Amino acid sequence: MTIPELDFSSSLDISPESLMKQAGEARDLLESRKCPGNEFLGWMDLPERISKSSLEDLQNAAKEIQKSESLVVIGIGGSYLGARAVIEAIRSPFAPGFPVYFAGHQMDSFYHSELLRLLSGRRFSVNVISKSGTTTEPGLAFRLFWNDLKKHFGPEDLRRLVFATTDEKKGSLRKLCDSAGLKSFTIPDDVGGRFSVLTPVGLLPVAAAGLNAVSLMDGAREMMNAVRGKNRLPDNKNPALLYAAYRNAAYAKGKKIELLTSYQSGLHYLAEWWKQLFGESEGKKGKGIFPAAADFTSDLHSMGQWIQDGERSIFQTVLDVKSGAILPVPTAESDDDGLKYLEGRPLHEINRTALQATVKAHSDGGVPCLRIVLDKITEQDLGAYIYMMEYACAVSALMLGVNPFDQPGVEDYKNNMFRMLGKPGYAG
Repeated sequence: MTIPELDFSSSLDISPESLMKQAGEARDLLESRKCPGNEFLGWMDLPERISKSSLEDLQNAAKEIQKSESLVVIGIGGSYLGARAVIEAIRSPFAPGFPVYFAGHQMDSFYHSELLRLLSGRRFSVNVISKSGTTTEPGLAFRLFWNDLKKHFGPEDLRRLVFATTDEKKGSLRKLCDSAGLKSFTIPDDVGGRFSVLTPVGLLPVAAAGLNAVSLMDGAREMMNAVRGKNRLPDNKNPALLYAAYRNAAYAKGKKIELLTSYQSGLHYLAEWWKQLFGESEGKKGKGIFPAAADFTSDLHSMGQWIQDGERSIFQTVLDVKSGAILPVPTAESDDDGLKYLEGRPLHEINRTALQATVKAHSDGGVPCLRIVLDKITEQDLGAYIYMMEYACAVSALMLGVNPFDQPGVEDYKNNMFRMLGKPGYAG
């Protein structure tokens, strides 16, 4: 694992240096554990807290899951995004090996009915992830898949097929685990959902998908030591602090939207995970950068015009991966398609050239562009990136003066929905 390089050469007049002192103060507040939301700082030590025996337990459960035909991961928000990000970034989209499906991340009846149809008559496993067990979307999905499994399997088989990741002592899922004898894993009390990918929330699905959860944690541990350990990097080389300072400097100059872009389709859900992490952590008290994402070069043919010539309220953060699949452009008998000049050149090199050209075009058009350069995409590199972003997010939110670890606003739509659906206690 190498520390990601942050390239500010196309960031125009926005520089992290102007706010590095403030970023350092926010970091110190975080490390003092006296910051708002300090009861949810368990994520900071996860890479060194998890024991060898806990990882072995997770791996054993993953092997049991792989004895079935597929896995359905039921969860919403932080309960599924991190695992999905890692799985889709690394596994082939066309030869995925052990099938992993996702449910309960929305309430689309067509999606869930079709997934049930696909799995009909098959021996599939379920990993339901919910601290309370009462969150509407995963709760409804779990009812559907639990009901389907109970039609075909008895109690002994259900104990081999259904795994819960939930609260250690309380909640409806904990009650079900105790009564049905289901294997369960604990969501630590001091880790909030969007910071939970390095707990069993993310590690069990990742391991069940055939990926290396140990390497994921190794990368996170290396990054933890680099950004906050005894041998931490100097502040001017600390990628988490630099990123937090830069985005707040952009915000201070009126840039209200951060557009995270990547040029590899497998990184789509890594951006979705990032959107929740920063959006739910910072969007409070009328403050916060709006986190948006786009998949390039695809979205350059749909959103490129707005980005190039629209309102100058955005800044762009670009994920640039140095290594890619070796796929040279083949030769052709004629040059009717006008691509002869690219013959023999690796497609990944051409893609990175498009990235560099787009960064130049957008910065020339007044959009500050930061490149975050990763050597490659492996479990270890993703673990490091995830930890870097979590730490940067906490620092960035504290710089804004908001609690990074609560989410009071998301209750409003739920209360309205419960009242409209007639949930007891929500009439009026």
